[in-house]
Amino acid sequence: MRSQVMEMNNTDSFEGFILVGFSDRPHLELVLFVVVLTFYLLTLFGNMTIILLSVLDSQLHTPMYFFLANLSFLDMCFTTGSIPQMLYNLWGPDKTISFLGCAIQLYFVLALGGVECVLLAVMAYDRYIAICKPLHYTVIMHPRLCGQLASVAWLSGFGNSLIMAPQTLLLPRCGHRRVDHFLCEMPALIGMACVDTMNLEALAFALAIFIILAPLILILISYGYIARAVLRIKSASGRKKAFNTCSSHLIVVSLFYGTIIYMYLQPANTYSQDQGKFLTIFYTIVTPSVNPLIYTLRNKDVKEAMKKVLGKGGGEM
Repeated sequence: MRSQVMEMNNTDSFEGFILVGFSDRPHLELVLFVVVLTFYLLTLFGNMTIILLSVLDSQLHTPMYFFLANLSFLDMCFTTGSIPQMLYNLWGPDKTISFLGCAIQLYFVLALGGVECVLLAVMAYDRYIAICKPLHYTVIMHPRLCGQLASVAWLSGFGNSLIMAPQTLLLPRCGHRRVDHFLCEMPALIGMACVDTMNLEALAFALAIFIILAPLILILISYGYIARAVLRIKSASGRKKAFNTCSSHLIVVSLFYGTIIYMYLQPANTYSQDQGKFLTIFYTIVTPSVNPLIYTLRNKDVKEAMKKVLGKGGGEM
């Protein structure tokens, strides 16, 4: 009898899922569709602009903009892995997603979210070297090290997801297919399980310490040293310049980590679905779209590069 139940659970789990989302509030769905589509287009345009500027302008061929281009590419992948399905479910009555589609979405949302955590720590280290050891910056942050640090960020995120995504998807759900979310996200899928998930939640928390908390601690330590170095600068203009090079990154870190910590570092039984949905919208849609604005509006080099590229384009026309 027990084997029959397990077989039924496994069979049901491969039939796909129903992403409930905000289906009980159809008017809200229409508004969200317009908002999500707008922010998605802004994300693609803004981040593509950052990548193109980093490639086309030789003055931006520095470690800082190498990592920024990585972040922009990451944000484009992150949103593209989740938003098209979200738009499809918000637009019409069909809320289904195949098991394979859910697996792919969960894997990439987990992986790319983990990559961003580590990449933001790498960017903080870059700013620490630039401000605290400016004379040795080009020697320390050589292209090979930059490539290695970026590789560590990408590999750690995808490695974490390779552990967590299969275990989350294969949890017995006793025929339950309705996901009270508009994404196949780990907390929502764990909450559907009809078995004790304490061991899986403990594993998720342990991995989150390395993927989320450890990078955050490194960021805070880096900015502690940066703050001390900035306070030692005697000229006001020097302090302002040093602050401007870090403020954009600090804003991005605050926006991203504020939501991620709430989503993934709390027990599943205390997880509020409605709060989780709106926070997911925030970190999957709003944050990736405002990242380019934060960096361009507060960054003189990027604005100058944009003027140059647009000037060349205008001259050719």
